[in-house]
Amino acid sequence: MKQISCFLPYTGKEQVERTVEGLRATGVVNDIYLMATDKGLEDLPGCVKIDIDAPASSATLRTVAARATGEYTLLYTKETTLELGMFALERMMHIAADSDAGMVYADHYQVSEGKQSNAPVIDYQFGALRDDFNFGSVLLFNTAKLKEAASRMKADYKFAGLYDLRLKLSQRAELVHINEYLYSEVENDTRKSGEKIFDYVDPKNRDRQIEMEQACTEHLKEIGGYLAPEFEHIEFDKGEFEYEASVIIPVRNRIRTIRDAIRSVLSQKADFKYNLIVIDNHSTDGTTEAIDEFKGDEPLIHIIPERNDLGIGGCWNMGVHHAKCGKFAVQLDSDDVYKDENTLATMVRAFYEQNCGMVVGTYMMTDFNMNMIAPGIIDHKEWTPENGRNNALRINGLGAPRAFYTPMLREVKVPNTSYGEDYALGLNISRRFQIGRVYDVVYLCRRWDDNSDASLDVVKMNAHNLYKDRIRTWELQARVAMNKSKKA
Repeated sequence: MKQISCFLPYTGKEQVERTVEGLRATGVVNDIYLMATDKGLEDLPGCVKIDIDAPASSATLRTVAARATGEYTLLYTKETTLELGMFALERMMHIAADSDAGMVYADHYQVSEGKQSNAPVIDYQFGALRDDFNFGSVLLFNTAKLKEAASRMKADYKFAGLYDLRLKLSQRAELVHINEYLYSEVENDTRKSGEKIFDYVDPKNRDRQIEMEQACTEHLKEIGGYLAPEFEHIEFDKGEFEYEASVIIPVRNRIRTIRDAIRSVLSQKADFKYNLIVIDNHSTDGTTEAIDEFKGDEPLIHIIPERNDLGIGGCWNMGVHHAKCGKFAVQLDSDDVYKDENTLATMVRAFYEQNCGMVVGTYMMTDFNMNMIAPGIIDHKEWTPENGRNNALRINGLGAPRAFYTPMLREVKVPNTSYGEDYALGLNISRRFQIGRVYDVVYLCRRWDDNSDASLDVVKMNAHNLYKDRIRTWELQARVAMNKSKKA
C-alpha cells in the first residue's frame, strides 16, 4: 500500500532526481511534493511543486500538514541526495505503528567527499529542547498527529516553524529514535565539531535565535515549566571569608597556556582581597612545575588532589570547599585569560549591583595568539532578566567567565564531570535566583587544537549532548514540580 506523503526541498531538477527515483522505488510512497522558494523552477513529472517562503517557516509546515494525505508524512530537510536503505521506510512505519509515535527518526550514514561514515543520533527526552537537536534529515510523522500538532501552532515564524511543530508534537506524542542505520545523506558541513558549537550565538543568527526563544517559551508555558521573572533576594553575609573572591583554575596538562592564565589573575587590580586557587589534576607535561614558578606570590594556592577520580567539576568542588576560598568563586579555564586587570573587580561588583547568585560575563573568541576570530564577541544576550532562565533550557552554554556566590555553590555542589558541569549549575541556580550579566568583554576564549571540544568524534559529541539533555530534563522536571506545588 502507498502510505507516505513525501515533502522535499527543491532547488532544481538535478538536485532531486535521484532522491525522487529512490522514493518511488520503495513502492510505499503515495505522493511527492517539491518545496521551492524559487517560483521560476520547472515542474518535475509525477511530483507536485509547491511554492514556500522558507523551508522551516510556520507557513511551510502548515502547508505540509494540510497537503499530506498518506497515513505517514516524510519530511526531508536536506537539499542533497537521499539514499534509502533496503526496506527503510517500511521499517520506520513499522516502528511508528508499534510505538504509536508522533514522529520517528533514525541513525544513518553520511557521505562526505566520497567517504561513508556512521552518523548515529540520540534519544529524544523531556528536556531535549535544543533547537539544533539532531534528528538527521529524514523525519517520518504520523500524519494524524502531525495535523493535530500543526493545528496548535499559534505563531508565524520564518525560522522556527519546524522547531515549534516538534515541540507541539512532543507534548502529546513520543518522538522515537530508531537506533538502526536506515539511510545515507550527503554531508555539506565539513567543519570540525569545535567550529560548529558557537553557531547558535553567532550575531548573524540573532533573528533566528529570537524566534527560537519565543517558540521555546510558549512550549514551557504550555507544559508548566515556565518561570516568571520573580527572584529570591540574596543577603551576601553567610559565613566568614578572609577573601572577597577566589579565581578557580582546574588544570591538567596545559603547559602551553597555564602561565598566561595565572599571570592574567595575578595582574588583577581590585580594592578587595582575592586569591587564586589552582587545582592541578595530576599533570604530567610540566604544568605542575610551571605553576610552582609562581610560588612566591602569596595569593596563589596550588592544590594537587590525593584523589584520582576528579573531573573538572570535582576539581571545582575542591577549590570551592577550600578553607581559603573567597566569598565569590570566579572561573578561569586553563586555556584562557582575563581580558585586562579589571575583570575580577567587574565580576564581583555585578553580584552586589544585580543581587544575583551567579554572574555570566562576555567573552571574545581568539586564536592561540589572542587575535580575534569568528564569530568574535559572544555576549549571550539570551540571558535576559525577563526570560534568561527559561531560554537557558534551549541553549547549550552559559557564557564566560562564570562566577558564583560561594555559600550557594557549596550547598549545590558541582557535578563531577568534565563537560556540562557549569551548565547544570546555571540552570539549578537560576531556578530561584537571578543570573547577573556583564556585557563588556572581560574574557578571552582561546581556540586551538588542544581545546577539549576542538574536534570531537560523533560518539563523543552525542555523549555530551545526551548529558546536557539529561541535565535539562532533570531541571525541567524540577521546575514543573515547583510550579505545581505553588498552585496547590
